[in-house]
This record gives sequence, C-alpha cells and structure tokens, in this order.
Amino acid sequence: MRKLDLHWQILIGMLLGIVFGFVMTYPDWGAEFVQDWINPFGTIFVKLLKLIAIPLILASLVKGISDLKDISSFRNIGLRTIGIYIVTTVVAISIGLILVNIMKPGNGISEETIAQLEQTYASDAGVTSKLEEASRQRESGPLQFLVDMVPDNAFQALSDNALMLQVIFFTIFLGISMLLIGEKDAEPLKKFFDALNEVVLKMVDLIMLTAPVAVFALLANVVVSSGDPDLLLALLKYAGVVVLGLFLMIVFYSLVVATFTRYNPWTFLKKISPAQLLAFSTSSSAATLPVTMERVEEHIGVDKEVSSFVLPVGATINMDGTSLYQGVAAVFISQALGFELSLAGQLTIILTALLASIGSAAVPGAGMVMLVIVLESINFPADKLAIGLALIFAVDRPLDMLRTVVNVTGDATVSMMVAKSVGKLGKPKVKNWDDHLDEVR
Repeated sequence: MRKLDLHWQILIGMLLGIVFGFVMTYPDWGAEFVQDWINPFGTIFVKLLKLIAIPLILASLVKGISDLKDISSFRNIGLRTIGIYIVTTVVAISIGLILVNIMKPGNGISEETIAQLEQTYASDAGVTSKLEEASRQRESGPLQFLVDMVPDNAFQALSDNALMLQVIFFTIFLGISMLLIGEKDAEPLKKFFDALNEVVLKMVDLIMLTAPVAVFALLANVVVSSGDPDLLLALLKYAGVVVLGLFLMIVFYSLVVATFTRYNPWTFLKKISPAQLLAFSTSSSAATLPVTMERVEEHIGVDKEVSSFVLPVGATINMDGTSLYQGVAAVFISQALGFELSLAGQLTIILTALLASIGSAAVPGAGMVMLVIVLESINFPADKLAIGLALIFAVDRPLDMLRTVVNVTGDATVSMMVAKSVGKLGKPKVKNWDDHLDEVR
C-alpha cells in the first residue's frame, strides 16, 4: 500500500485538530482538557524544532561557506539575497496598501464594535506587552540593529533562538576564517561540521514523523482558545483584506518562480507545503526553519551554499506577510478611528515597515510590535495606540498563522532565485529517516 505523502498527513492532522477543537468548545471542561492533555504534544514538537534550529544554522552555514572555492561568490550571494528581500518586502507592503485603500474595511466598523473591542482587549496583557516592547525598540538608536547583530559572547548567542542574527554573524565569521587558514588546517573542523550537519538533518526527519499529531494538538488548542466569535465576525472585512493580500503574495511568488527559475510553481508549492503547513500551525518562521531548509535543499535542489545563508537570514529579516499585514492594519486602524492619512503618510508606512521587518523576531506576535512602530511613524495619537491594537487583536492569531505561511514561502522563493542566479539550483536528493536503518539493526 502506498504511503500517504507527508503534506497530506499534516493536512489531515490540521483538519482533525480544528474539528476536535470546535467539539471541545461545547463542554465546560473542553478547553481545560485540550490545554492539559492535548496541547503539550504540540508544545513539545515546537520545542524540538527550536532545539535544532541553531545547530542546523551553525552546521549548514559553516559547511556552505567552507565548501566555497572563491570567497567572492559568498559576497555575491549575500548582496543578491538582501536586494531581493528588500524588493519582495516593498511589493508586499504595496499590495496591502492598494487593497486597503480600495476596499476601505475600516469604514464599516461601528462605534459600538470599537467600544466593545476596546473594552475587551485594550487592557489585555498581550496588547500592553506589545506596547512596552515597541517603546523599548523605539528608544534605541538608528544603528542599534547593527550593534545587536554582533555578539559579545558566542555561547550566549548560541543558547538563545531570539539571537539568530548574532548566530549568523558568528557563523559567517567562523566560516570565512576557516577558508583563510587554508584547506589542510581547516579539514578537521570542516569534517566535524559536515557530520554535525548530517546528524541535525536526520533529527529533522525524525521530528517530522510526529508532525501530523503535533499539528492536530496545535490547531485544537488555537480553536479552543480563540476569542469572542461575534467580535471575530465584526472584523471579517478587515481579515478578508489581509487574507486576499497574502493570497496575492503567494500568486506573486508562483509567478516569480515560474518566470525566473523556470520551475513549475505547482511543484514548488507542493514541495514546500509541509513547511507552509507547519508555519501555519506554529506561527513561527524560526521554528519552521529546519523544515524549510530540509524541503528547499533535498526536495527542490537548492545548493547548501545558498540555502544555509538565504533561509536563516530570511527567517530573521524577510517578513513579507507581516509587512503586508502592517500596511493593511495601519490604514484600517486609521480609517476606523477617523485618523486622516495622507499619501506621504502611506509612503512612510512602506519605509518604516521595511526597516522594522529587519529587526523583527521570527516568533508569534512580533508583527504587532512592528505595527506600533509603524503607527508611531505616521504620528498616530499615542493615547489611541492601545485602542488601535485592541481593534485587531481578536483576529491577530489566525492572521499571524497565515502571514507566517507567506513569510516562509517568500524565503523559499528567494533561495531559489539566488540559487538560480549563481548556478546553484540542481537536482533534488531526498533523504529519508530510515536510509541507514539496516546498518544499525
């Protein structure tokens, strides 16, 4: 009997999780049961993915750099990566602003709904924490992101997933230094990282065996912990604009893949679908990174030299879905609260959202922190910031799940574009978890 493909297994797990979650909303003990007995399996899965994210970046990036024969090729990869990421982010924000100005979702929100949302969410711990974090980021200097990129303790950076840019900086520094000491002296260290890379990729394969069960648990928990259904319906038009924009970004990526890399876009989406589905379930580009790297390298054929740099950097600075959401959310909040937004203000949104995406953490909820920074850049009244966040807080989690899918898809697209441009897009070589099982039996 033919084994069901992984993306179908994950999709079935997601659908069953959603159905189970809805069923568990009816009994009084349902939500508590899911929290205590179902959600831990999803939490363990996400922790396992985060566990191997930094070792994977360290091993694959060192391997990718140390395999280079010409150090200038790494410079070409880096410049092309940053340039393409900037372009795709500007495209995403522009799509969001065009849609929100045409559809005007904020004009349909009644004063009663605004008051109800404010009462429900304005003092919510999630909203206040986002305001505090945005305030902390705003007080830092204009070049603080460069300072934050350089670690003063490599082991401390390697111990914290939030310090991914520091890990990338240290790893690139280490890889280039290995190149400069010569192949003979670097060989022992290179063999170590080559072996570590293979081991960590095997860990990804093993973790993915539990993915269908994990996404069942994650989605069931999302459903039982969702907010007031009436408030969700009130924000349906706003959510619809965001979802339409995110869908158009997927179409944009598909067109880019088809025209630039000459790769079948349907095949591309099918190959990366397990990473997309995990991105939807976890709302975290960082947690999904090991799976994204595995799918892009083994199933699409992007060379490790490219993927090991492009994807970790993308998980940190390329937030196309999040940037699109910020453009829509900023204009929506301005429309709903009667704040006049000029063309100059909307151009400011594009620039600020672009810069904010570079320093955003690849974790759930980071988009709302970026949104506060974007709103402040257009001189939105400070006393209404909490109300503005409260307006969209009810639907933030499901939209966060969807925009993370776009973030991950964008990373994979750019990795293919860069690989194609430097002649590093080859034939895929799929590895299975049990390839060497007979050897150890």
